[in-house]
Amino acid sequence: MKKIAYIIAGILLFTGKYSTLSSQVELTLKEAILLAQLQSVDAAVALNELRTAYWEYRTHQADQLPEVNFTGTLPNYSNSYGKYQQSDGSYIYVQNNWLGLNGQISIEQNVALTGGKVSLSTSLDFTRQLGAGAYNEYMSIPLGLTFTQPIFGVNHQKWNRRIEPLRYKEAKAAYIESVEDVTLTTIAYFFSLLQAKENLSIANQNLETADKLYDIAVAKREIGHISESELMQLKLSALQAKGIVTEAQSNLNAQMFRLRAFLALSEEDIIEPVVPELVPAFRMKYDEVLQKALENNSFAKSIMRKQLEADYAVASAKGNQRSINLFASVGYTGKDQVLGASYDRLRGNQIVEVGVSIPLLDWGKRKGKVKVAESNREVVASRNRQEQMNFNQNIFLLVENFNNQAAQLEIAEQSDVIAEKRHATSIETFLIGKINILDLNDARKSKDEARLKHIEELFKYWNYYYNIRSVTLYDFQTDNDLDADFKELITNFGDKQAINDTNSR
Repeated sequence: MKKIAYIIAGILLFTGKYSTLSSQVELTLKEAILLAQLQSVDAAVALNELRTAYWEYRTHQADQLPEVNFTGTLPNYSNSYGKYQQSDGSYIYVQNNWLGLNGQISIEQNVALTGGKVSLSTSLDFTRQLGAGAYNEYMSIPLGLTFTQPIFGVNHQKWNRRIEPLRYKEAKAAYIESVEDVTLTTIAYFFSLLQAKENLSIANQNLETADKLYDIAVAKREIGHISESELMQLKLSALQAKGIVTEAQSNLNAQMFRLRAFLALSEEDIIEPVVPELVPAFRMKYDEVLQKALENNSFAKSIMRKQLEADYAVASAKGNQRSINLFASVGYTGKDQVLGASYDRLRGNQIVEVGVSIPLLDWGKRKGKVKVAESNREVVASRNRQEQMNFNQNIFLLVENFNNQAAQLEIAEQSDVIAEKRHATSIETFLIGKINILDLNDARKSKDEARLKHIEELFKYWNYYYNIRSVTLYDFQTDNDLDADFKELITNFGDKQAINDTNSR
């Protein structure tokens, strides 16, 4: 029998099993989770978001490295008339006919410590005067060093070096959380299908039992052991059971279609969900869960990033109150009508410039922007405190629900067994005439409810467990953080076999 989860090589690596092709598919909860993380649309969206964050971070890293540029004009030709003022103040139009070429190679480096920029460059400019008496002219700058520095403005590079790494860490944590969200969705769909399957199984059992009881009741009626009313009641129960089977089959098909679509499987596959009988038996402590959540969850990193961005906005507003920029350029230049000679007899080429922009009267506009930024920072801080309290409360409730759910699941399992035995006994008792149809129907109803309640409590248990995994990014069964090979994910983006489940390390 084929297992869908093994069709793809990535799943084979996780399970180490082998299966043959068939339209019948037996699928465990773990296999469904692995398959969803491998090829569901939600997993692909999460990977796209991670890839976007990765390249944004790479762009930030590139800003800290030297940048080599070439700029030039190849060529620049002009044959036009221009206005020229003579020594007596009069103007004449003269023809300007020339060809020019120029190029520059520069190495630029941002200075993170000060927020300035330093540039080392070399350039060559060539001009050929055309027409009668044509000649060439070269101007070279063998070496030029330029430094620009804002004096009182905000150091954008310093702030970006603090914010961007945190933003990327947040994105990586958010990716793993998204993978865990895929798990939670898979669990919901898997148990919906499992419950639909149990509903159909119960409906078929009840139909089979109802038909047998009706056949027996017909014989008993012929010898007068039951009344006509009881016979009609059993016939009605058999007809109702047929209707319930049809409805249960339709619901099963709908739930199977939903799970198949989420897992990106073929519509030809018929999924047979396997009830996850084994569950980890342990309790969690709120303090330990909260600590792991604060260490790993993207929420904690988001809180820090938002506060830094608010501080950055205040610093920018204060820096914009006045502007003083320093520009300094030192180097050498030479010119001649021969290329080689333009690099001889070099002369100094120095420029120092200090630009100042200080508002003398702006009616408090810049000061107002600072106050707005400071108020926004306080708003962010207040919201962060509130979100932190809500986050802690949600974790507390998750831990409490998970610890309580183990007991609820045990009760549901015992109730399921007892209700099944009671129903079997009720049928035997009814056949010998010791109980009536109402008692028999009550036993059947209790059996059905107990079975479905068992499935529901099992769903809640796994749902709480994976919710805690999602917020802590920690596997409490193996005592390891959830992690992923992000380099492999980015490098092999688009290759499904590179999309791995979060690995416990």
